[in-house]
Amino acid sequence: MNKDINRLKVVLAEKKHTNKWLAKQLGKDPGTVSKWCTNTMQPNLETLVKIAECLDVDVKDLLWSIKE
Repeated sequence: MNKDINRLKVVLAEKKHTNKWLAKQLGKDPGTVSKWCTNTMQPNLETLVKIAECLDVDVKDLLWSIKE
């Protein structure tokens, strides 16, 4: 099974935003956002909703599908 859970790095690139921009929007440490983008750590569900709002996407767009 692929350990990548979120698509945050991909969506940030699609929206032409950086980790630092997202960290500032959320009031989070840039290092934390970087860990989310590399799938080293995962944001909690509440934070995932805030991320989706900042990026103007649906929450499901931030996650890789488990169905093939």
